[in-house]
Amino acid sequence: MRLAADIVEHKGPGYVGVDANRDINFVIRSVPASIELLAQGKIDALMGFPPVPQELREKKIGHVIVSSGLDRPWSQYFCCIVAAHQEFVGKNPVATKRALRALLKATHFCSAEPESAARLVAAKGYEYKYALQTMREIPYAKWREYDAEDTVRFYSLRLREAGMIKSAPNKIIAQGTDWRFYNELKRELKS
Repeated sequence: MRLAADIVEHKGPGYVGVDANRDINFVIRSVPASIELLAQGKIDALMGFPPVPQELREKKIGHVIVSSGLDRPWSQYFCCIVAAHQEFVGKNPVATKRALRALLKATHFCSAEPESAARLVAAKGYEYKYALQTMREIPYAKWREYDAEDTVRFYSLRLREAGMIKSAPNKIIAQGTDWRFYNELKRELKS
């Protein structure tokens, strides 16, 4: 399988029985070049993020194999994380909490007012219809329901199975996570 992606190196046996070293030839190309290669049949798959999937569907190029927003188990976990340098968080707890609050309020805005959020994205040069479709497809409102620690555990296991990391999920959670601000804001922003 030839896959265009933003992955430089992948070691070890993969998830769902695919060994990336043996079964996949990763081809790193720009988004427009990757779309063209897929359309020409010169690659077999493409990892895309909005608005690429919407453009491909509209042009009737390929079909979705996995949607992390819709397909289990991926859809049961956060798709994105907020990360900060430990030293910054320690020296700037107020700024850290404000930044996280702003991100959580933005997710609420995207969920509550997808048309307005899509207009803001379109004002930055993106196609409005793709932005609106994205706002409607991403489950922004579920951030209170998802378990952040379980998400880190899930993805840590996948990365470990793929040979991309060596640390056990519990070690990553113990040494690399701090849920204080998130938990405080979860209570504070209850609606």
